[in-house]
Amino acid sequence: MEGKFQLRVATRADVSALHGLIALSVRGLMISEYSPTQLEAALGTWLGVDTRLIDDGTYFIVEADGALVGCGGWSKRKTPYGSDHRPDREDALLDPKKEAAKIRAFFVHPAWARRGIGSMIMEECERAAAQAGFTRCEMGATLSGVPLYAKYGYQSVERVELPLSNGETLPIVKMVKTIAR
Repeated sequence: MEGKFQLRVATRADVSALHGLIALSVRGLMISEYSPTQLEAALGTWLGVDTRLIDDGTYFIVEADGALVGCGGWSKRKTPYGSDHRPDREDALLDPKKEAAKIRAFFVHPAWARRGIGSMIMEECERAAAQAGFTRCEMGATLSGVPLYAKYGYQSVERVELPLSNGETLPIVKMVKTIAR
């Protein structure tokens, strides 16, 4: 399973494969932090593909030996997290001089976890956001993602409970970081 990782920009042709990877990641890596009913209710709304990131060229895929093993990105738009089907999308552009870029939708195939894939994507996201003029990044981190983001200097500032269609909530943590330009 050891292969050389290749990072590239996601395209619309990747959407179907991304849906599959995200479901595997959610069900395989988030189960220690969330119940199965929370995860199933969150898939497709709060946890899923946001094609706006793909269209903006700010969503990345990592492949190993031709297989999709990870994905994640950043956004220059106001929507902080969630898929195409999340409620209350805000597609307005952020002002890099006043607002933080959004780190978004990191998912890794369970068989490839803890091999540096999330780190590779994080470094590319921060580099690209800084190149676009942003000096801060923020995210709504899943509880299972908090350790990775803390490793990169993100500070927890608020816990948020996202409403789910089954009446439960999905707790996430708002995290922030100043990045170098």
